[in-house]
Amino acid sequence: MDAFYAAIEQRDDPRLSGKPLVVGGSPHRRGVVATCSYEARKYGIHSAMSSAQALKRCPGVLFIKPRFEVYRAVSEQIRSIFARYTDLIEPLSLDEAYLDVTESSAGGSAISIARAIKDSIRRDTALTGSAGVSYNKFLAKVASDANKPDGLFVIRPEEGEHFVEGLPVRKLHGVGHVTEQKMKTLGIETGSDLKRLSLEQLLETFGKVGEYYYWAARGVDDRPVEAGRVRKSVGAETTFAEDLNNREEMLRQLRERAARVAEILVEKELTGCTVTVKVKFTDFTLATRSCTLDHPLSGRREMLSLLPYLLEKTGAGLRPVRLLGVSVSRLRPSGSNAIRQLDLLQGKL
Repeated sequence: MDAFYAAIEQRDDPRLSGKPLVVGGSPHRRGVVATCSYEARKYGIHSAMSSAQALKRCPGVLFIKPRFEVYRAVSEQIRSIFARYTDLIEPLSLDEAYLDVTESSAGGSAISIARAIKDSIRRDTALTGSAGVSYNKFLAKVASDANKPDGLFVIRPEEGEHFVEGLPVRKLHGVGHVTEQKMKTLGIETGSDLKRLSLEQLLETFGKVGEYYYWAARGVDDRPVEAGRVRKSVGAETTFAEDLNNREEMLRQLRERAARVAEILVEKELTGCTVTVKVKFTDFTLATRSCTLDHPLSGRREMLSLLPYLLEKTGAGLRPVRLLGVSVSRLRPSGSNAIRQLDLLQGKL
């Protein structure tokens, strides 16, 4: 979807149409940009930027508090449109999904299906989305970003390998800022540069993910579209209006986040083996520390018992903190253990 949250706000309040708009927290309360309208993007505003920085770049930008219940409802409406064409739908977030239409009951080409979906979304929701059509997930994702907003871009099988050769490496799945910088130090800036390295060199440099890079540089990605994919983690985090300096207050805040995570785990009938604490300091540097158990969490109390140890490992308390978060990963169905989790959840913090 195109600027999904912002587009919904502009749709629901015509007074916002055509104006630079940020959906996120207030710049006066240490807020962060969740998304922004295309009018705001012209000023260099982007998601995950601090709201204060967004205000500096565009003093006239409007800040709107997110309405996630509305965004979720519209997301479900769009997903029901997808379901008219295929059962193989892999949601990535509220505003993005992979669809495998190889055996679509709707008939027609993938391109005609993409056009029909875009038309249905516009008609049913008054919103626009951009579609990427290709023969694998990696290239479909790249194609979906190639012609925004309201775009449709196609990469055919005979074009894939050549297309990747001119692609910046940051466009590859899983290549974030740190990996991009590491690649640049090795002289790897495009798919063509990446293609010059052997599989052995990539495995030695990047570990197991090196095999993915090797094949992606050749336009190959065998990952299937996973309908009903199980979520990989459950987390909760908060950016504070004022920096935290007291370690006991940090722990109290972490316990509150952990309680929310426990509620979600019970609701989803899940448990997990890995607990992670996330800390962002006032200078925006990030520290995460994890503990992986040899058994699934028995409940909220076991999660809470790990928090002091993990927080200490981050170095929090030695300098001011602006964000704290807790997450549980390596998830699995909790089964009857959900009852025990619920009992523990109802206890006091």
